[in-house]
Amino acid sequence: MSPEWLLADGTPIADAMVLSHPEQLERLRAACPQAAHTAVLAGDPCFDRMLAARQHRDRFRRALGLRRGQRLLLLNSTWNQESLFGNGGAEDLLPSLLPRLTGELPADEYRLAAVLHPNIWHGHGPGQIRAWLDRARRGGLALLDPLEGWRQALIAADAVIGDHGSVTYYAAALGTPVLLGAAPLNGLDPRSPVAEFVRTAPRLDPQAPLRRQIETLIDRHRPLPGPAELTTSVPGKSAPLLRETFYRLIGIPEPSDPALLAPLPLPPYDPPLRTAPLRVLTRLLGKGEVTVRRFAEPVHEPVHEPAQEPAHDRAHEPDAARVEGHLAVHEEGLDPEVTALADVIFRYGEADDRRLGPPECWGAEVLARWPNCALAAYITEPDVCTVRTRTGAVVRLTASPSGADPAAYASALHAALAGGTVLKDLVADGMTVRTGHVTHRVTITPVDCPLGTCSD
Repeated sequence: MSPEWLLADGTPIADAMVLSHPEQLERLRAACPQAAHTAVLAGDPCFDRMLAARQHRDRFRRALGLRRGQRLLLLNSTWNQESLFGNGGAEDLLPSLLPRLTGELPADEYRLAAVLHPNIWHGHGPGQIRAWLDRARRGGLALLDPLEGWRQALIAADAVIGDHGSVTYYAAALGTPVLLGAAPLNGLDPRSPVAEFVRTAPRLDPQAPLRRQIETLIDRHRPLPGPAELTTSVPGKSAPLLRETFYRLIGIPEPSDPALLAPLPLPPYDPPLRTAPLRVLTRLLGKGEVTVRRFAEPVHEPVHEPAQEPAHDRAHEPDAARVEGHLAVHEEGLDPEVTALADVIFRYGEADDRRLGPPECWGAEVLARWPNCALAAYITEPDVCTVRTRTGAVVRLTASPSGADPAAYASALHAALAGGTVLKDLVADGMTVRTGHVTHRVTITPVDCPLGTCSD
């Protein structure tokens, strides 16, 4: 709001300067009184669209492929050298933070998405941005369009890691827990609500374990009053106020129809596709009951946290000896040498994809190609996968459509069979799979695969 931005030869550049809250008008009068008469209090149409769309939060979450019990962590960066993304180099926080997040947060408990300012895309180019973030994207990160879809993701988010940019401030205004990964005060009016937010919001410690910080943030969250109160003084009313201003400046009568903002559209379905190797930790809790925690290409061996399991499941058996690990890899993973080591190989596709053949035949082909693989899983629906074991057994796993990724059920089945559970008992009784705090019942059905149908 300084004169060098608002005046030309001592005269206001704009005929009307739209403000969203009276506190901005007070700061304008103090910083540039020559432009104060151009101020129009007309709210914030961007924020109004988000407020109106909050009723569709569950739909926006489903559009990003979130499943029951999952949390959406949104990362956001504005553009300058002090932002979360910085220059995009190796020393900047966001590019180094993303692979840690995909490696430290269990894949079936968290979904990651990133919103980068349009000028970051423009300055570096889409190809460079995608190259910098390739590892995180293979780990399941959704890299969102900087112009469309970010508002819906912000509404859907359970927590945000951001900086001093407007998207992070909008998140706080919506009541979403926020951690500041970058918090520069340079360039901010010290009297502004954004500066106050940057001074008081909790900070991310990049040297500390990330999951603990995020869960503490969510569990202890108390919304800051400032962002919600100071983003707009006229929530839901920006459309009529802006239109009245526009027609007054044009000098023609305003239409009699109501002034309305376009509702936020439902984004395309964008479920996670994890092609990075998955380190899977499992624990057998009893007959046909397995906990599963999958981590995308972790830098260090993940820690299994038995505290998540009910006490009665742990009371009579020791602990660490029963935690097992295996490697699960998407068939289209980047490194064939890693695929050669995989215990479980999986992929997603249509059941009638003629390029791959029927799911049970695809499984036979995979097991023949990769002799170390014990189990191949073809996921055909959000709740269904067809599994073929090294012994030649073919079964179909089915659960709730809102449950976990069926690839997690395939890993649970592998763990159960490796632990000595008999497949026919699982067919008879089903299987219980725990991911985080959520329990999933999985039905296991034999698939008839006549001899000669597939070449083993």
